[in-house]
Amino acid sequence: MTRRTCRIAAVLAGPVFAILFAANAALPSRPRFIWNASASAPIGLYAIHAGAPIGRFDLVAVMPPEPLAAFLARRDYLAGGVPLLKHVLGVAGQRICRSGSIVTIDGMAVAAALPRDRAGRALPVWQGCRRLAAGEVFLVNQGVRDSFDGRYFGPIPTRQIIGRAAPLWTDEHADGRFEWRASPR
Repeated sequence: MTRRTCRIAAVLAGPVFAILFAANAALPSRPRFIWNASASAPIGLYAIHAGAPIGRFDLVAVMPPEPLAAFLARRDYLAGGVPLLKHVLGVAGQRICRSGSIVTIDGMAVAAALPRDRAGRALPVWQGCRRLAAGEVFLVNQGVRDSFDGRYFGPIPTRQIIGRAAPLWTDEHADGRFEWRASPR
């Protein structure tokens, strides 16, 4: 490469890199890592695998849609722009129901809803049955009795899923002992 060719390449490379940098900063990005501070899933650091196949029982990072996001922020459950970590329990074709406080999927009880949150405020209630359509999931963290999840807000669109969440460094037993790459639960 001649000296002149090198100069031309350097002059052209500057604007190209500036455009790429500006486009990267301007375009919406999806998080690759999330620190979960909520007790709904083990506290700790999670890797987010965008575009990974999502199936039943997978732990996913989800950006709550409006008006759910506003409700979460108003109640101080979750700050605006922060994703939820929830397990996919229901997928397209499955029948979800809530009768009283009991939530079922295809006739099997999967969770019980509480009437009030820890602050004594009434929690949202939906009743009835419906079959999940293509592009919908039902999210429930079964192991956490007071998780704010589908038992209160029902199904959500799959487009709200950021990706599958994999624990990197988490406090699996809520005892202050963090584990490296624990199995998602």
